[in-house]
Amino acid sequence: MSIFGSDKLKGKKIAIVATDGFEQVELTKPKKFLEDEGAEVDVISLKSGSIKGWDQTDWGDKVDVDKVITDVKASDYDALVLPGGQINPDKLRINKDVVNFATEFMRSGKVVAAICHGPWTLIETGLVEGKKMTSWPSLQTDLRNAGAHWEDSEVVVDKGLITSRKPEDIPAFNKKIVEEILEGSHAPRVNV
Repeated sequence: MSIFGSDKLKGKKIAIVATDGFEQVELTKPKKFLEDEGAEVDVISLKSGSIKGWDQTDWGDKVDVDKVITDVKASDYDALVLPGGQINPDKLRINKDVVNFATEFMRSGKVVAAICHGPWTLIETGLVEGKKMTSWPSLQTDLRNAGAHWEDSEVVVDKGLITSRKPEDIPAFNKKIVEEILEGSHAPRVNV
């Protein structure tokens, strides 16, 4: 337990999937928050070593990668977090291993949290139809075309699927991730 946090998420494992070009605060702030709540958090990427963030208008800091996407299974984790930025999710959504990993999460009913452009990857799962979601405003047409019900809100929750719009929404986003993990399993998000 951190001196600033709790043990609320002790024993829980969280996967943050990202690659070069992730919006820096959308990875680092949720990671720190979840660790402070007692969770074990793995940064999972397309390559080993480190990935470089995007800090608003220019390249930011590097973050160490804990695991490579080809070496993990959704069953090893309690929740999935997808940070945004434009570059990062655009690379992730065309990677079959990332899409398969996200699809497993969406089908499982486990917590899935995506912020900013992060929902782009979820569109590729084919499982957002009928879901209430938000995102960076430029994705609203993409989400609507995929069948989601888009709304302009700080944080939107639909049975463990958590979405937010931008860095300013991170405190509400983080809080909802913890709440939804503590609530437990949700019904699988399989479209019939």
